[in-house]
Amino acid sequence: MIEQVRIENLGVIAAAELDLAPGFTVITGETGAGKTMVLTSLDLLLGGKADPALVRRGADRAVVEGAFTVPPAAAARAEEAGAAVEDGELLVARTVPATGRSRAHLGGRTVPTAVLTEIGEQLVTVHGQSQQLRLRAPSQQRAALDAFGGAGHAALLAAYRQAYAELVAVRAELAAWEQAAGEREHEIAALRTGLDQIDALELEPGEDRALREEALRLGHVEELRVAAGRAHEALTGDMDAADVPDATTLVDDARRSLEHAAENDPALDGWAARLAEASYLLSDVATELAAYLASLDADPARLAAVHERRAALGEITRTYGPDVDAALAWAEKARARLAYLDGPEDTAEVLRQRLDRAEQAAARAAGALTASRRGVGDALSRAVDGELAGLAMTGAHLSARLTPLEAAGPHGAEAVELLLAAHPGAPARPLGQGASGGELSRVMLAIEVALALSDAGTGAAEMRTFVFDEVDAGVGGRAAVEVGRRLAQLARGAQVVVVTHLAQVAAFADRHLVVSKNTPGDEAVVTATDVTSVEGPDRLRELARMLSGQDDSDTALRHAAELLERASVRP
Repeated sequence: MIEQVRIENLGVIAAAELDLAPGFTVITGETGAGKTMVLTSLDLLLGGKADPALVRRGADRAVVEGAFTVPPAAAARAEEAGAAVEDGELLVARTVPATGRSRAHLGGRTVPTAVLTEIGEQLVTVHGQSQQLRLRAPSQQRAALDAFGGAGHAALLAAYRQAYAELVAVRAELAAWEQAAGEREHEIAALRTGLDQIDALELEPGEDRALREEALRLGHVEELRVAAGRAHEALTGDMDAADVPDATTLVDDARRSLEHAAENDPALDGWAARLAEASYLLSDVATELAAYLASLDADPARLAAVHERRAALGEITRTYGPDVDAALAWAEKARARLAYLDGPEDTAEVLRQRLDRAEQAAARAAGALTASRRGVGDALSRAVDGELAGLAMTGAHLSARLTPLEAAGPHGAEAVELLLAAHPGAPARPLGQGASGGELSRVMLAIEVALALSDAGTGAAEMRTFVFDEVDAGVGGRAAVEVGRRLAQLARGAQVVVVTHLAQVAAFADRHLVVSKNTPGDEAVVTATDVTSVEGPDRLRELARMLSGQDDSDTALRHAAELLERASVRP
């Protein structure tokens, strides 16, 4: 529910404050006084498009602020966006600069305008002349019928949309599979060739590194023999030069010297032990070097075999990876890909089976949706016919025509069209054909009120707000009175805000706001004091003005008083 709206520098409005309440609120005023800007301010708060041209001349920005009482679901979404909601009240603001981008604020937090739209859809329903025009489109008529169906019908619609989305996805996957048949054959051949090459070589992990090391050793046998021989002689001594001390002997002599002297200083024991360890290590190294020297035999045949193997591995690694390990990893992935492309399971057949199941599921969901739409269409027809009878169109009949489609689409298996027989015996025609402007306005209003009453009656939206923008255009006399009565009926369970030029409608309101025009100099400006709530004599004068254009006409005043008296006695 809207509690309050504050407007600054929007169009002709310099400053205005509207205090709203539950029930039926009507907004009236002279043409050009700013009624349209009031509705524009609401549209901005609900996430509507911000146009810099809306900023009042001479101002650098326009600001609209609103206070809403929100249901738990909307409060939760607002808090999710970072907004503060206190005692169920949510503050919304929109700033429109004369140049630059607009800003939206929700509960003190800057948010995208899409968030305002999402929350606004849960709070306010706007019914205006643009909505009437949209209802002439079959897509909007289908949406209106589906909206009238309530939660149960909405669940069937959601189930169909999900089934249809799955059907479209499987169709696309199968089509892509069949279209890519040639590409798959080429890929299969390439994978098999690569795997054959790798399998033929019987690769071992790290084999290329081991072969590289072996090639270096075999190619430098003499250099390695000299280096290892010198190291061995240094450790164990040269047989031909017995007087040259070797490392092992020297270390052993040092150890014995320390052990002998340790009798006088135990600290030498630690170093002696460490020299003993060094002696053991030197002996081990000398032994290993001797074995290494014994293995260092020139083997030209083995060297040639190593070079040949490395050349073969080089061809593989140039194609399938930088080394043997990478080539083995490619082979593992290639086997998995080949199993998918050419495995024991026929992928095309699997996809066809999935498609068959998806088609059956979509057909079942479409059948359930079609049956539900028939029932909803009959219920909508009865509800609208009842409203039309009260709007001086007794005998008019609205019906829903479901035309099967050649192929089900994203919205179902049929086209939905609303038809109107304007009077008994008249042929049923699509909305907008064969009806006068006044009749069309009443039909549209009847549909809107029926939808709104259905929404309010289901409890799906507690204390929803409905805004009607001159939907009574083209209506007068008794029909205008019935329009007011219907809106008052709707307001019993909701907040209804109506902009109207008809006194017959305004007389039914619980609260009457008047937007008046103040003209200092040559610029029309509406200030805060010019949006006023009128009661008693002031309200009579406003109704008289709406009836005759003169607020001091005795005849108009008597007529206004009669309207108020009759409106106060509601069936």
